[in-house]
Amino acid sequence: MARSDNDGSGPTPVAEEPILDACGETSVPEMGVIEQVWETDPIPTDEVRDRAAEAVSALELDGVPDGGEVAVGAGSRGIANIPDIVGGVVDGLRERGYDPFVFPAMGSHGGATAEGQREMLESLGMTESTLGCEIRATMDTVVVGRTADRDVAVHADANAAAADAIVPVNRVKPHTDFQGDVESGLSKMLVIGMGKQRGAKTAHEWATDWSFRNMLPEIASLLVAELPVAGGVAIVEDEHDDTAHLEGVPPSGFLDREAELLERAYDHLPTIPFDEVDVLVVDRMGKDISGAGLDTNVIGRLVFGPEPEPETPNVKRIFVRGLTPASHGNATGTGSADVIHADLFEEIDLHDMLMNTITASTLRGAHVPPAVETDRAGIVTCLSTIGVESLDAPRVVRIRDTMHLERIEASPALLAEARERDDLRVVEEAEPVAFEDGQLREDVLGA
Repeated sequence: MARSDNDGSGPTPVAEEPILDACGETSVPEMGVIEQVWETDPIPTDEVRDRAAEAVSALELDGVPDGGEVAVGAGSRGIANIPDIVGGVVDGLRERGYDPFVFPAMGSHGGATAEGQREMLESLGMTESTLGCEIRATMDTVVVGRTADRDVAVHADANAAAADAIVPVNRVKPHTDFQGDVESGLSKMLVIGMGKQRGAKTAHEWATDWSFRNMLPEIASLLVAELPVAGGVAIVEDEHDDTAHLEGVPPSGFLDREAELLERAYDHLPTIPFDEVDVLVVDRMGKDISGAGLDTNVIGRLVFGPEPEPETPNVKRIFVRGLTPASHGNATGTGSADVIHADLFEEIDLHDMLMNTITASTLRGAHVPPAVETDRAGIVTCLSTIGVESLDAPRVVRIRDTMHLERIEASPALLAEARERDDLRVVEEAEPVAFEDGQLREDVLGA
């Protein structure tokens, strides 16, 4: 960031003019638009709630008394149709004579406060009105057991642990910090999300020595054994981030079935369609986009030290322009960027970001890179530091975020490659980038 002013106002984003002077003759390449060709078959939106209600039939609820309370876990991710999916699970439970309530299963998100977590659910469209049941938010936990070999305390949301049954609802997808038989999904929601700040912090501390790939299955198995987990409702999304699959998973096949669904999720994982990228421009990052703010499987960078980085893609420089409103200032993941825009810089809530990264033992994710006042300044800064040979035909990509990758902007070097591939379609030829007061147009990649 810029040097601090003497008036004590603190660091400020760097203006465009000194950056352009420092970078000399570096110019921004023309950009065209590419679409990725995907074949998908999503569940129709108007059927999602009913399909989620039907998924409840696969859960093991025989031991729950009539009118018994069922705690339904909901997280903080930007999952498509999530109010309808969680609401459908609530409907399905109520139709079977139970009394469901929803609890935030999101670790330390929302500033590690109960009210903050309730607000996160509401920002994602999950209110007591849309869900049709009470929301019980607390950061209190109970210790339900300790792991066999390492004697690690296993925490669970106090409200959920007191219920007659527990049903996590989550998307199964590749994780941003590690690879294993189970990654993001039902097991992780039980261990990290339902563990609240205490459980999430404990798990992330131990992950440095134990590895998530080994820890999650062991702790998830303990929770299923010690608590009345009736199973979970798993979601798999397609490349468009539409709901492709909903399934009730009973506790007896929890880990095995989740591993199978993870393979399916990997098949649908949207990625940048090029292995080598000089400059990646990201319009927005956020906790509703990825737990890491920027999906590491897309950008090829990890902030969690003990795990190896993905082999591809190789991205030399990353410039991030903004933060999603649903992140509420939690810009965890800025440490993966090389330069950020002033708009993102000014949205950062250092308290929420640090609480999240302390809990996740990923302090590098909270590092704040240099901030610039304009998009042109950010792009030129990146281009001027990729090496002389790359500037002959720079490989530049602009994406909306790491979740929405069907339509991307690309420089001529990449447009030429796209024309030779069946999985890509050039829909707009390269044209000079039209900056307005140094800023990019917002309508190029959709809302």
